[in-house]
Amino acid sequence: MTLRRRMVLAFAYVVVLVTVVLGIPLLASVSGRVDAEVRAGASGEAHLIAASASGLLAPADRAALRAKLRSTAADVGGRVIVVDARGTLLADSEGPELEGDSYADRPEILTALREGRAVQDTRSSDTLGGDILVTAVPLVDGGRRVGAVRVTQSTASVRSEVRRDQLALGAIAAFALTLGLVVAWLLAGSLTRPLTRLAQAARQAAAGDLGVRVEEEGSAEQRDVARAFNDMTGRLNASLNAQREFAANASHQLRTPLTGLRLRVEAAALRAEDPAMRRDLEQAEAEADRLGRLLSGLLTLAREGEERPPLRAPTSLADLAEEAAERWGPAAGAHGTAVVADGTGHPVVAAPAEDLGIVVDNLIENALVYAPDQSVIRVGWGVSRGMGVLTVLDEGPGLSPQDASRVFERFARGSAGHGKAGTGLGLAIVRTLARRWDGDATLKNGPEGGALATVTLPLHHPAGPALPGAGTDLGNSLPAGS
Repeated sequence: MTLRRRMVLAFAYVVVLVTVVLGIPLLASVSGRVDAEVRAGASGEAHLIAASASGLLAPADRAALRAKLRSTAADVGGRVIVVDARGTLLADSEGPELEGDSYADRPEILTALREGRAVQDTRSSDTLGGDILVTAVPLVDGGRRVGAVRVTQSTASVRSEVRRDQLALGAIAAFALTLGLVVAWLLAGSLTRPLTRLAQAARQAAAGDLGVRVEEEGSAEQRDVARAFNDMTGRLNASLNAQREFAANASHQLRTPLTGLRLRVEAAALRAEDPAMRRDLEQAEAEADRLGRLLSGLLTLAREGEERPPLRAPTSLADLAEEAAERWGPAAGAHGTAVVADGTGHPVVAAPAEDLGIVVDNLIENALVYAPDQSVIRVGWGVSRGMGVLTVLDEGPGLSPQDASRVFERFARGSAGHGKAGTGLGLAIVRTLARRWDGDATLKNGPEGGALATVTLPLHHPAGPALPGAGTDLGNSLPAGS
């Protein structure tokens, strides 16, 4: 889970926790407040009717009393009645139909008439089929109890009002949570954005771009990390450039004395009359050639990680393989080994012939070291998964499990190559040059033995018709019988 999501979830947890901790008591208080307000309103209206209805009990004033009761009933959202001292209904807010009926058996009416005190209670009503809030107040005229006023309200209306208040509070809480999550998302984004850019810069540096820098932004701690990263990559870049420059200069400076030494050894071998001395001088000349190849390899590796030059011209893998097979034919023939070029299509890759010539030469030279006499080295080409593919397959002993993971390391030699000529830099140079042009190189055991070296490179896509062989599969690029 990303840091941004964790921060949003943490913020949401805090908001929900606060909402629950504060919301539950608030909902309880709202319920109690609404209930208290309804009860107080009913009691007040009942007392107000009792105060004004004592002079309207005469039959002639009954219409005015009914109008007053209807007005009060509309205000409280219930029913209002007035009874006389015997509990007989005198006036009803719902109409005169029930006037004359006795309400003396109602407990609230009985208490108000007998005890002369106000009563408020909740009881079940068979008529309404639910609970009602009942408020009864004695009606006093000249110090005598002449009747009672009763106000009845359904508790459903009270619950409805409580529910409305609860829904309003819930809506406010949901809005607060949504607003909080939006703010948390934006805040988390502002906090994680510098870290995301730092991670991207770190990946670029890991890929070899030590010139990358990150903007110093965010909090003081984030700016400090960015400053430390920039300082680290700057120092690494300077150190690596110094190493490359030293290796390149050393290799270049050693070429001149090495060439002079080789010429002197060669001249001495021509003048030597003793066969043993001539043999030693020829071996010294071979060692000088080996040292020259080593210096060339070091010079190539010293340029690893440098910005690659612009591509002047793409390379045909078929032409490259055929020229390499022709070039290495005489050297391989001296050991009874044949170099055969055999592939499919005409893939053209976005890499220069100079670098790819070094790649294929190193692969063929490496194959000659391990291939037995009277064997065949096959150089193939093709296309696989939209990439140009160059392969070199020998008939040697192949790779051991311990060699497979380290053959591309510098100065690494396979277990089968101990005691044989070579610098240990060939495969490292192959992978370095392949990756310089956004490709890669692998080495594994062939399907029928031997070692199979594979170099993949991006295809060159010029404007215009597609190149021939662009859809050729790698499975068809290997020579028959490999």
